Amino acid sequence: MKEFNGRLHKKYYYMIVSLIIVLMIAGLLVDNPVNSRFAVHGVMIVIISGCLLIYPWYENAWMRYMTVISSTGYFYTLFYLYPETWSGFILLCFIPAFSILFFDKRLFYFSLVINFAFIAFTFGYIGFVDKGQDYPYIYTDLVGNVVNFLASQVLLYFIFHLTNLRIQKQRVYYEQVQQAERMRTTGQLAAAVAHEIRNPLTVVNGFLQFYVENPALSQSQKQNFSLMINELDTAEHVISQFLSVSKPDQGEKVDNVDIELVLQDVTELLNMYGLLNDNGIDLNVEKDCHVAVNSIEFKQLFINLMKNAIEASPHSGSVKVTATKVKGHVCIRIIDNGRGMSQEEVKNLGTPFYSLKSKGTGLGLMICFNIVEKYKGTIHFDSETGKGTTVTLRFPLVDV
Repeated sequence: MKEFNGRLHKKYYYMIVSLIIVLMIAGLLVDNPVNSRFAVHGVMIVIISGCLLIYPWYENAWMRYMTVISSTGYFYTLFYLYPETWSGFILLCFIPAFSILFFDKRLFYFSLVINFAFIAFTFGYIGFVDKGQDYPYIYTDLVGNVVNFLASQVLLYFIFHLTNLRIQKQRVYYEQVQQAERMRTTGQLAAAVAHEIRNPLTVVNGFLQFYVENPALSQSQKQNFSLMINELDTAEHVISQFLSVSKPDQGEKVDNVDIELVLQDVTELLNMYGLLNDNGIDLNVEKDCHVAVNSIEFKQLFINLMKNAIEASPHSGSVKVTATKVKGHVCIRIIDNGRGMSQEEVKNLGTPFYSLKSKGTGLGLMICFNIVEKYKGTIHFDSETGKGTTVTLRFPLVDV
């Protein structure tokens, strides 16, 4: 994800980076004689400054790793160049905090690992080689400093973990807001389409049915009229789907539904449809799986999903449907061995007008999502290209 799409973001970034560079240069120049130590310090400032200034132009993983590595090298260089400065050890403890700014989990763990590796070498050097000559403030309480370092790393991990969880929740919330906005837009469009098109279609359909009954017309003409009526019925069906999205009926009767009976009814209904391509449905349902839903909508949900699974399955393939009780929920899985979907395709499922079928409208799955949400359930698609798709639904279990 790009962090500097806006010019304002880049402006603030460069203001902060400029301040950091000025402070690093001040630390180099103030009370620091010009010698080899001064030169090494200056080179490290140039390297880390270059990484910070270049990063907004690339914003890739390579640049992030280079920036973290250069910052780690800079702080350890200061620690070894200026052993008399006790604050250098504090900076070493908080090196992984720098990687938190990039919100990259792998980068944070990488920073944590290399910091452990460097600090292990550092403590080994101080304990067995230096022996308090240059670092007496660490050597005199070596165990205590080790414990303090470990505590600081645990604290940083805890901060990163909480921050990462919050970001994930915000991302999910943002996706839900986007979905809600798409639903609202589709609802407004549905109302307009239904109002402007449905009445003219009804009038045309009525006249065509009148002409079909006219004995003055030939049989071939009547067949053409019948074909037109079928197409109008298809258009009427699409408009009805729009309306069900636009104005869902929240007052429909809710029943204590036995999953086994619903799935058996849907399986019997779709078995004939599957026989067209020699596809079958393998049903395995645990006993006493009851949920509180409207039975008609629930059947509509599984008809859509199982029909999609049959259509996606190869010739002579089978669709597996299972239902089990899991931790207070009923878990239903619909598994096919079809062509599968990419992660991008899975992400777009349920979006208005998005369909993987040549003649699909995308409204069928959108209605499925609405039904699942209406009855406090969840739906998840697990798919991989060439390996089929598994649809997992969960609904709260109702005691009989």
